[in-house]
Amino acid sequence: MTITTSTGWIDLSGKVVVVTGGASGIGAEIARSLTGNGATVVVADLRPGDAADGLAATAIACDTTDAASVEAMVAETIATHGRVDALVNNAGVNRPRLLVDVRGEQPGYEATEADFDFITAVNQKGPFLCAQAVARRMVEQGGGVIVNVSSEAGVEGSKGQSIYSATKAALNGFTRSWAKELGPNGIRVVGIAPGINKRTNMNSDENYRALAYTRGMDVDELEVIDAAYARTIPLGRVGEHDEVADLVGYLVSDRSSYITGTTINITGGKSR
Repeated sequence: MTITTSTGWIDLSGKVVVVTGGASGIGAEIARSLTGNGATVVVADLRPGDAADGLAATAIACDTTDAASVEAMVAETIATHGRVDALVNNAGVNRPRLLVDVRGEQPGYEATEADFDFITAVNQKGPFLCAQAVARRMVEQGGGVIVNVSSEAGVEGSKGQSIYSATKAALNGFTRSWAKELGPNGIRVVGIAPGINKRTNMNSDENYRALAYTRGMDVDELEVIDAAYARTIPLGRVGEHDEVADLVGYLVSDRSSYITGTTINITGGKSR
């Protein structure tokens, strides 16, 4: 099934939106959809040059795990566009790893401290730094929206992805807490929790091989893994990036003005 992102279906004109990790994968589709609906999009990415032509008004090199880099990105956004109306905390990474490799066949797929530090820095520290820097400006403006891109795994847990799942659970906690803190200042904080989606750079062949091993599957049968995943979804297919992007567009818009402090599943019915 092919889904085409609708453009012009919701009015985001006049809104300046920062999308972290927006140069590729789901982030690029979110940026493209927002732009198509009238928003001015700033792609904040380690490799801003990967952003497609015409994808964003501004592409800024940013390491979301580094406070100085984040502050510089936000300052440049304000200097260029005068304000920031929304932040989409999309940048994320994953390394499927077991807590203990009971089989003892692939010690490289047992979690290390380096794995923990890397995943936690990008998925948990990065959204914290970005939200803090942007929220300071939003308080001055009198409002704004922060969208945290979480995951089904943050609620359900995920075999072979415990560190990733924990960081997404933390992101859900951020969403609820920040919404309570920032609501009086006119700032909404919402989350989205995608389930299984089309493959991106995050779920590369190597990550699929690692995930296959952590789940006791044949690492060479990646297409079998994909098919098995699809069968676990009530709608019978994986999600499209366009569908995630449309949800983000709605949450950024004024049409969702009474939605805050919650994380919305977009999983085809797979999660509870």
